[in-house]
Amino acid sequence: MQTERSISKHNKNRALPPRHAIRAKQRTSNPKQGKPRKKRSVWRILRMVAAIFILICSLGAGWLFLTPSGTDMRFLIADTLITTQHRHWAKYIIGQAELDKRVQEYWKNFERMGDEKATIDIKKPSIAEQTKKPLIEYKEVSGTGATGASFSGYLMIVNDPSKIRIGVPGKAGRGEKVSSMVKRTGAIAGVNGGGFADPNWEGNGFKPIGVVINDGKLYYNGVGKKNTQIVGIDKDGKMVAGNFSVSELLDMGVKEAVTFQPRMIVNGKGQIRNHADGWGIAPRTVMGQREDGAILFLVIDGRQPHSIGADLYDCQKIMLENGAIIAANLDGGSSTVLVEKDGVIKNSPSSQYGERYLPTAFLIFEHPEEANIPNIWEGLNPGDIDPSKW
Repeated sequence: MQTERSISKHNKNRALPPRHAIRAKQRTSNPKQGKPRKKRSVWRILRMVAAIFILICSLGAGWLFLTPSGTDMRFLIADTLITTQHRHWAKYIIGQAELDKRVQEYWKNFERMGDEKATIDIKKPSIAEQTKKPLIEYKEVSGTGATGASFSGYLMIVNDPSKIRIGVPGKAGRGEKVSSMVKRTGAIAGVNGGGFADPNWEGNGFKPIGVVINDGKLYYNGVGKKNTQIVGIDKDGKMVAGNFSVSELLDMGVKEAVTFQPRMIVNGKGQIRNHADGWGIAPRTVMGQREDGAILFLVIDGRQPHSIGADLYDCQKIMLENGAIIAANLDGGSSTVLVEKDGVIKNSPSSQYGERYLPTAFLIFEHPEEANIPNIWEGLNPGDIDPSKW
């Protein structure tokens, strides 16, 4: 006869389910039991992604540093950085010693490109022929650079070079936006001009680099008796670019000029040999002249989704295709701007703050003889001008 205790024990044993059934029941009754496995699978995916990323980086670094094409790309990146306020970053791409060597080689080449004497004369059309054309024509330009990325901008054609004057700020102590110069002086168009002292890329735009000549008069001399690379126009409407002393410029009858470099085309021949010598990718402003006397201003947008920018070889190619027999680089980067009548900006400046304050611009007038452009640097010693003080 079974006792109550034995019956209970018997029932208890009969009630025990198989071990795997207990585990299944526990997993079903406790929803949290499934999460550890899910977490393990997430971590496994993250580790896989990290491993793939490291592999890609390793392969990319190997390509950059161990292959000829990768080396070309490293130097292109470094050259692009050299033209920005982050020049020091280039040392992480090519090393400090190579960076210093690269910059020195560029300046040496720029000097060399400015030495050849220009021998081709312009053949200006008659006044009757000139009056048949509009004073200014605009042409959209575009292309694909060394990296395969596209760039775009404008070519402004000024059919009468005698209508061009150098614009300067209206007040001493700071530069002026080109759009403001155009409106203030009554010009019908303008582009940025020469370089300027720009400490930490926060300069006030008032201290030019080199020289400024306006209407045949020396407005600013920051080089003394030394030579400087200039871009300008003489009294006969012929573009002048290259390496000259101030006395040479005045003796030659140079009427409007600023300092910048390099000269890219001379006697109809390009001086930039290839993309590797193109000084990186950036917004660009270039001035040139056709054999018929028309002045060409090329403005390329850069550092933006619609246009990454161009190197000097790209710009040289466009100028040659448009008939330039001489051409030279002007200040580019965040200074690059093309302005129409009433101060309307035609291109898209790259600076996040809009136009920069500049010391000079090439302005186009219907009646340049009526333009009032006083010398704001008169009586100022270049050494006493603080380019960082606003």
